[in-house]
Amino acid sequence: MKKIIIILFITVYSSFVFAAGSDGGSKEKTTASTGLKAASKFDVGKKLVSKAKKLEKKNKNAKAKKTYEKAIKYLLEANSINSVDPDTLNLLGFSHRKIGDYENAEVYYSMGLQIDPNHVGINEYMGELFVATNRIGEAKKRLAVLESCNCKEYDELKQVIDGTKQSKY
Repeated sequence: MKKIIIILFITVYSSFVFAAGSDGGSKEKTTASTGLKAASKFDVGKKLVSKAKKLEKKNKNAKAKKTYEKAIKYLLEANSINSVDPDTLNLLGFSHRKIGDYENAEVYYSMGLQIDPNHVGINEYMGELFVATNRIGEAKKRLAVLESCNCKEYDELKQVIDGTKQSKY
């Protein structure tokens, strides 16, 4: 009887764990050490980036910087679980750029482009980083990658390069 209960418990428990951890292939992956989903760390980081952008629009720059720093912590955790996600690397680069850490921003953008050379967001944001660091030629190379995307990111980077749009770096 004891064996039946143990087997039943293991069967029910394992099917619950696998059902909770499976989503048909999205970014959600569980880790044995934390039991937390990678996507949950990514999602929290992404929401914090969005919140920081809103704070910037309200000229609450000190709060925005702290929020970006908090986002970086969550995004680093997500990246430690899944280090080949260009979206996470993009947000890490973006957040570092926003707090003025251009060196790390460029590292994360570069890592993301190694995984996905045509990533629209990374190409735009890295182009903006190049403008901020007076490397217009490099920014134009990012613009060239976006030229055929028929996307707003191309137009936004072009405006930043042309100086017709100010981008808060």
